[in-house]
Amino acid sequence: MHDILHPSSQLTLVTGPSRSGKSEWAEFLADRSAKKVVYVATAQTNLDDQEWQARIEQHRLRRPSHWATLEGPIDLAATIRTFSADHCLLVDSLGTWLANLLEQDEATWWQTQATLLTGLRQRTCEVILVAEEAGWGLVPAYPVGRLFRDRLGLLVRQIGTIADPVYLVTAGHVLNLSRLGMPLGMEGNGGMGC
Repeated sequence: MHDILHPSSQLTLVTGPSRSGKSEWAEFLADRSAKKVVYVATAQTNLDDQEWQARIEQHRLRRPSHWATLEGPIDLAATIRTFSADHCLLVDSLGTWLANLLEQDEATWWQTQATLLTGLRQRTCEVILVAEEAGWGLVPAYPVGRLFRDRLGLLVRQIGTIADPVYLVTAGHVLNLSRLGMPLGMEGNGGMGC
């Protein structure tokens, strides 16, 4: 188990498809950080959507009761700047955070993304980010779906270049991409193709 853990790392990315176990793996890593864990929930509650509320509750019940929970649906960079080196922030999830900001025009989104990346580079606390892999299926047939998929894919790729370790969780298995793979870089179109 020690081979796939990097307890001294300060920025960890955990990515994978839905229901893969990525949140559980991120929670496992946070629990072993030996720091004060703050769960940063990017989901916004919606009392009219019982299924969504049940998902939020499922995540809440799985977390240790001594962890603090902070809602951070919009200004994630400011939230990260708030905490010092004795804290571990578990941000779940980047896809939900991006969905909260999907109506931003292209220029505003690029600024929001740049601000987050700067905040991650300048952080003093440990940060564990959970991200969805939304681009493994068909190209969405509607524009907002393509916009979400492309923005999330590029964001996760950019964070993957500064995070260490980067984990892929799929089918209930964890792969340490930082050890098994090699970084591709951000040249060319940034992965914005089909």
